[in-house]
Order: sequence, then C-alpha cells, then structure tokens
Amino acid sequence: MISSPPAPSAVKNYLLDLQARLVAALEELDGKPFITDTWQRPEGGGGISRIIEEGALFERGGVGFSHVTGKNLPPSAAANRPEIAGCNWEAMGVSLVLHPRNPYAPTVHMNVRFFTAMAEGQAPVWWFGGGMDLTPYYGFEEDARHFHQTCRNALAPFGADLHPRFKQWCDDYFYLKHRQEPRGVGGIFFDDFNGLGFEHSFAMLRSVGDHFIDAYLPILERRKDMAYGERERDFQAYRRGRYVEFNLVFDRGTLFGLQSGGRTESILMSLPPIVKWRYNWQPEAGSAEAALYSDFLIRRDWLA
Repeated sequence: MISSPPAPSAVKNYLLDLQARLVAALEELDGKPFITDTWQRPEGGGGISRIIEEGALFERGGVGFSHVTGKNLPPSAAANRPEIAGCNWEAMGVSLVLHPRNPYAPTVHMNVRFFTAMAEGQAPVWWFGGGMDLTPYYGFEEDARHFHQTCRNALAPFGADLHPRFKQWCDDYFYLKHRQEPRGVGGIFFDDFNGLGFEHSFAMLRSVGDHFIDAYLPILERRKDMAYGERERDFQAYRRGRYVEFNLVFDRGTLFGLQSGGRTESILMSLPPIVKWRYNWQPEAGSAEAALYSDFLIRRDWLA
C-alpha cells in the first residue's frame, strides 16, 4: 500500500484552475464562448462540463472537470489492482477533447486525473494518471514532431526515463486491436502512477496539464485556415469513426464513467458530431489519404 497523500484539495484547486485556463485560451482562438453545464451525481460528487459546438474553428469540443465518489469500485478501475476491487473510491480530473472542423487540423485529447481507493482498516491507495495524444486526418511531420517534443519537455524535469516509457505506453494504449491500427500519432499516457511520491508525482501531473496549450495551439494555428473541400471532409468523417470505436470499446475512462453511473452526456462529449463508416474501404494508392496510413499510423520515434 502507498502511504496516504495530503488532502486532495490542492489537486482539485489545480484541476479547476487548469480547466478555466484551457477554456480561456480556446475561446480566444475560436471566438465563440463555451457553454457551462454544472451537474451533480446522485451517487456522490459532480462536475463542470464546458462545451463548444459549431464554433468558428471547433466543430465540437469539451473541457470537463469532475470530482466523484462512490462505493464498490467498478471492474474497469480495478483491472490492474485486484486488491482494491469493491473499495470505496474518489476520483477527480480534467478531460479535454477537441474536434476542429478543418480536416487538416488534428483532433486532440488530454486528460489529467487523481484517484484514491479506500479499504477499511488500510491506508488509502492513490495514484495519478493522464497524458495527451494527437489524431490527425492528414499528417504533417512537423506537427507530430512538435507535439512529441512538447510532451518530452513536460516530463524532462522528472526523469529521462519517463518520456520513452510514457510514449510507449501511449502507443500501446491508443491502439485499435480489432483494426490492428493506432488511433493517431500518439503522445504520452500514464496510469496508476505514484512512483515519485505525492509532491513530485503531482508536480509531474501539473507539468503535463500546463504543457498542453504549447503542444497543440501552434499546430492548430498552422492548419486552421488551410483550404479544403468535400473530399477532405468525407475522409475526416470516415477516420473519426476510428475515434468512436476506440472510445466506446477500449477507453478505460469511458468504461469507468459508464460502469460507475457517471453522467452520460459528459462522458460522451468526446465523440465527434459527424462520423461515417464504410464497408471494406481503402484509400487511393499514392493519395494524401493513403499517406496517413503508410507514414503516420505507425509506431515511430518522431524525435529521432
């Protein structure tokens, strides 16, 4: 068992501030305000969902904060720690997903969270989790390199081993097994993390959250005004189907939210608004669409 951390109020205060800063930066770029939806959960806790739909840049996006409690930890949260199955629990986090309208601007996801499980007569078990990953529809090497470099910068102060470890974890996690295909070009992912002690683990979490704007906004600025047509929009909608498949079949956060009686609207705010599926479709050889598969949806060291 890991020793109990200080009261989680500092984590909660940071997460609320992070949500506010992210929304402010995104509103300034898009020009349309996010709506605010505050909700309560009957089983315990609640959250604040900040949503944008049909904006100038973002077709749909959300930056959600949640702080929820419950009993009888669901299977998705105890998969790697069977000793805490059925425990009382507390979870808080900020989760962000942005779906730009322009097909040349990638979808992006970021999440930072803190979890505590409490068994009677034992010290609480706690950990941090999170990361960020990039899902382009049309690939640009400079975008992938920039995103991965910023991820490495976020982790560098906490140990040279963390970035390669968390990059590999991201590649393994955001993988559609039934398609034998990565969801995007990756980034970083970590879970069940407490190896630096509470203060340094929390500092690492803050660094990941604080680096998101630097990781994504320069990419969005480069791509948001690129000309596109129906072909690009059609391919974007087709590739968004992979995003839906991953979130509904594999994503631990989605499964935990649904299994724990979470608020469905807030859990599924990550899904894109327009999606298409086709039977056994393949891109035209030599096309920009084909290059996404051959050059970007592969395991690769983008910083080599």
